[in-house]
Amino acid sequence: MTSQVSSEAGEALLGEQRSAPVEGRDGAEKEVRRLDRVIIRFAGDSGDGMQLTGDRFTSETASFGNDLSTLPNFPAEIRAPAGTLPGVSSFQLHFADHDILTPGDAPNVLVAMNPAALKANIADVPRGGEVIVNTDEFAKRAMAKVGYAQSPLEDGSLDGYRVHPVPLTTLTIEALKEFGLSRKEAERSKNMFALGLLSWMYHRPTEGTENFLRQKFAKKPQIAEANVAAFRAGWNFGETTEDFAVSYEVAPATRAFPTGTYRNISGNLALSYGLIAASRQAELPLYLGSYPITPASDILHELSKHKNFGVRTFQAEDEIAGIGAALGAAFGGSLAVTTTSGPGVALKSETIGLAVSLELPLLIVDIQRGGPSTGLPTKTEQADLLQAMYGRNGEAPVPVVAPRTPADCFDAALEAARIALAYRTPVLLLSDGYLANGSEPWRIPDVDALPDLRTAFATGPNHTQADGTEVFWPYKRDPETLARPWAVPGTPGLEHRIGGIEKQDGTGNISYDPANHDFMVRTRQAKVDGVDVPDIEADDPDGARTLVLGWGSTYGPITAAVRRIRREGGHIAQAHLRHLNPFPKNLGEVLKRYDKVVIPEMNLGQLATLIRAKYLVDARSHNQVNGMPFKAEQLAAALKEAIDA
Repeated sequence: MTSQVSSEAGEALLGEQRSAPVEGRDGAEKEVRRLDRVIIRFAGDSGDGMQLTGDRFTSETASFGNDLSTLPNFPAEIRAPAGTLPGVSSFQLHFADHDILTPGDAPNVLVAMNPAALKANIADVPRGGEVIVNTDEFAKRAMAKVGYAQSPLEDGSLDGYRVHPVPLTTLTIEALKEFGLSRKEAERSKNMFALGLLSWMYHRPTEGTENFLRQKFAKKPQIAEANVAAFRAGWNFGETTEDFAVSYEVAPATRAFPTGTYRNISGNLALSYGLIAASRQAELPLYLGSYPITPASDILHELSKHKNFGVRTFQAEDEIAGIGAALGAAFGGSLAVTTTSGPGVALKSETIGLAVSLELPLLIVDIQRGGPSTGLPTKTEQADLLQAMYGRNGEAPVPVVAPRTPADCFDAALEAARIALAYRTPVLLLSDGYLANGSEPWRIPDVDALPDLRTAFATGPNHTQADGTEVFWPYKRDPETLARPWAVPGTPGLEHRIGGIEKQDGTGNISYDPANHDFMVRTRQAKVDGVDVPDIEADDPDGARTLVLGWGSTYGPITAAVRRIRREGGHIAQAHLRHLNPFPKNLGEVLKRYDKVVIPEMNLGQLATLIRAKYLVDARSHNQVNGMPFKAEQLAAALKEAIDA
């Protein structure tokens, strides 16, 4: 979203603007404080429903009109033992009355459903922050599981925080007595009690959540009404208890958004919608050949819902079968896609090389995660760039596109499809777990403003031989794009050989001729090098000597860090890459304007390696590979150090 000058001061500090008393239901006045932004983290066991709680709070916040950014954090274990540190699941939400870019460095409010959640997250909460603790879970056995010899609620270790001890489980069970549920069934609604309490604290709308619960449990109306009752009980508890004497308001971010219709959207959902939009704009059926893998599976789940748009999804038995089916669909005239994460890209590499050789449009969507091997399946990383660039045998160049925010995944999908269709080439789209699971407001685009992606199929002979005979040459190229004709199998007169062995230029016949192979290798490279991509622009209002260059999901933390530096009087320029192969044609010229170039990455310096090799620029790498996105404050400190060095 477009950044606003007036919003930059709010990116770094949580500002209380003013207070006003309001009268509660019991007649007592409670103070309401106006804030410009808040960061909340819900944390609990993987079975406590923290992701659902965070999703609902986010949806109501989006409908209220705040700008927001989220960071779901899933446990890697499929079902870790209850109450253990590996089983902690959390959801962080940053919302504000101005344009924001990240889910926030540290939560102002932590909701801890058990001792494990408290221990795993308390170090991130700044002193003075609010901590809401479910006291019912702090039994000796539960505390011993995570190494608490004494209760942190009693030993003074939380004295620096504003602690709200709330018996969430007991209060939930008491509120649901009339529903005749078992204790276990009633306990499951404690996340809705917590959601109701936080909704009261921050004046979130409630009608949407109640409607959602009734729809979600439509086949179990008793469970639906029990969850609604727990949600309302949490709201009422906040309004009546003396422990919560203050509630907070964060005004809608009316200045941050251009006029339009908005919805909250995650990166994987935006990418799914982008693929559907691309198929409609290309007037081609969309085919997805995929094998489930975290964190890419949501795309398969979503696209399977849209058969009405001509979408066909195939859940294959493995990664190789998934891309093989997709490549077959590309040969048959579909907009073909395969989705995966890093380990799956390794398995698909041979078929990606085949797609390069066949010169067919194919989208390979890589939702990057921590590696190598299985690595950190639920954590984020940017370490597949060199694999995307070079992870195939032979000279097999592939264009690479990377979105920068969850909402930008929609546009990146359209751009990847444009390149694949226009240049008859596989294209790698590099998202990551941070973008895939994170969410932000998305302005629903005007369909008439979407790009026209229609591509003509070959319909007949395209070459006249010396004897005057007209024939079809499958590798006769468009002089501008170097793309070969796209001939749908079964079209009379367009029969041609297909396979991975090198082809003769023009005719497509099998060829082992050294000179022809050299020519075809260089032609395929020239086709990728010639892909039309926009020039890169540097944001440099002060004539800085240092440039910070990023790609992909580092956009939010980098931009937030740049705002902090400029607000403190520092001079720094910023540029961000969407196209990683080929690079924008003016990139070398932009880089040479600056004395220093710093490249933050969630890897060990892969883009920095490419930049140094191609442009002979002394690019400095600033990296981390801890499975989490950069924090703006830490990144700002590193950039200031580079400026001052």
